[in-house]
Amino acid sequence: MTELASNPASGFGEDVESTRKFAQDIVETEQDALSKEEQFAVDALPYGNALLIVRRGPNKGARFLLDADLVTVGRHPNADIFLDDVTVSRKHAEITRSGGVFTVNDLASLNGTYLEGARIDSDKLKNLSELQVGKYHFTFYASKKDS
Repeated sequence: MTELASNPASGFGEDVESTRKFAQDIVETEQDALSKEEQFAVDALPYGNALLIVRRGPNKGARFLLDADLVTVGRHPNADIFLDDVTVSRKHAEITRSGGVFTVNDLASLNGTYLEGARIDSDKLKNLSELQVGKYHFTFYASKKDS
């Protein structure tokens, strides 16, 4: 099959790529769907709080409540969100809350912090934003009571 995909004269390259893209879309859709338990946790968020759920990577499904004005993220054991992986710096990022607005700040980490796939130094988190720290891909859920 690889030979056909790599041989443009075969005419199968586009079909194989289309099938691969379709399969990836299915995987991403399944990963993005919340379980009933996760949906209940999101619906129950108190005013001014938010939730990060690991969607891909180590500890998939882990949930982290953002209920403080400053939350540290890193590989250091004292981090509020402890991510035990070499792709994460000891002091990787911090998430701040001010007036119900959450902002993620990269702390000069080696591998960077990504929001919606773009490397950032600092940016506001919006409901359903995808945040990446090392191998960890999170989805950010703001309290529905803030709307």
